[in-house]
Amino acid sequence: MSALIANASGRRAPTPIEATDATHLSSLRKRLSTAQRSWLDESGFDATPGSVCLIPDTNGKLARVAVGVDRRDSLAALAALPLTLPAAEYALAPESVPLDPQLCALGWALGAYQFTRYRNARRAGSPLVVSAATLARLTPLIEATCFVRDLVNTPTEDMGPKQLADQVKQLGKTYKAKVREWVGDELLEDNFPTIHAVGRASHRPPRLIELSWGKASDPKVVLVGKGVCFDTGGLDLKPSDGMRWMKKDMGGAAHAIALAGLVMEAKLPVRLTLLVPAVENAVAGNAMRPGEVILTRAGHSVEVDNTDAEGRLILCDALAYAAEQKPELIIDFATLTGAARVALGADLPALFANDDQLAEAALACGSAVADPMWRLPLWRPYRKLLESYLADFANAGASRHAGAITAALFMERFIPEGLPWLHLDTYAWNDGDRPGRPRGGEAMGLRAMFALLSKRYG
Repeated sequence: MSALIANASGRRAPTPIEATDATHLSSLRKRLSTAQRSWLDESGFDATPGSVCLIPDTNGKLARVAVGVDRRDSLAALAALPLTLPAAEYALAPESVPLDPQLCALGWALGAYQFTRYRNARRAGSPLVVSAATLARLTPLIEATCFVRDLVNTPTEDMGPKQLADQVKQLGKTYKAKVREWVGDELLEDNFPTIHAVGRASHRPPRLIELSWGKASDPKVVLVGKGVCFDTGGLDLKPSDGMRWMKKDMGGAAHAIALAGLVMEAKLPVRLTLLVPAVENAVAGNAMRPGEVILTRAGHSVEVDNTDAEGRLILCDALAYAAEQKPELIIDFATLTGAARVALGADLPALFANDDQLAEAALACGSAVADPMWRLPLWRPYRKLLESYLADFANAGASRHAGAITAALFMERFIPEGLPWLHLDTYAWNDGDRPGRPRGGEAMGLRAMFALLSKRYG
């Protein structure tokens, strides 16, 4: 059953959920019978965020659900309920404290998510009844978020470079878009040397996948997603705890693919290109070695200081190819650096931009749809941290300072002056279970970027 269903005449009235807080608890009590107030007291319900009380009628049947909320966080208000309340249909009661009903509904749907590829759902989620307009507006966002979660949660054996390409091909089939790919040595033949260098050691060949959609006369937008389907670190091998969850290192690609789907579903008037460099950073006799120098597609020579700084290498050729199309905007998503997580934690993607107005618009859109990001600077004096004694620059350096910034500065070198560019260093993962954010793969920055594109081109 869907997590959200549209209200319809003739449907049995759903059980109301009244969202309240300590300030408004007395108003809730006034609407209850003497017996129900006693039940509320005996249950110890005090309206703290996350507290729940099931309120019966005189026949002992469920009449109302009281839930404590933080009014500043509509997205989380109902998110813990679809998999914990008794099986029934529910609706947000009009008597609830002021909340954003669409964010409440979105949170409910995201809280109903379960990854079921390898085991059955633990239970069916209860549906929330919403208006038909709300259902139509939220369904694409819910499906896109679940798509990202599913891809990131899938182990590499079932989500390698080919399977990632298959996802793009299916998207192309759905929306009648053109899909092209370069596989293995075709990357060398058509001048994508860094993608090939990172992925050549895997038993599954590296590839670049390109999807094109829309009218040639419309504004050109390119989406790029880092598709490292597994990252051992290469010869600069990660320790076991650092490698354990590296199936998620294609989270940037999952975001870019999902955003492309949202753009095409909404029929935004853009000429869309999606680029996904898909590789495994593996260890073998032909693995990329520290100290190698690669001549990139853009003509820059890059010294490989660290084979575990591979994401920026596959992205630099994709970004150079994106720039050749002369778009008016490039957006890339990447699970790029642990330094971004050290700086901002697991919840806030780091946003980099070479255009202040574009950055402000993106941040405002993220706030409006409860999908926050935090801007970090492209502090160009830090370019010296990537200096090389024999190449134009290196992919990493000895200093541990400003790792997210230096990674973004590396990629900025492949963006021509004056071409607007947004780079999102996203975690794409929840380390634990929280309301609406189950442990595992997560979409972070997806809704924000779709809101930006919708506002810019819609």
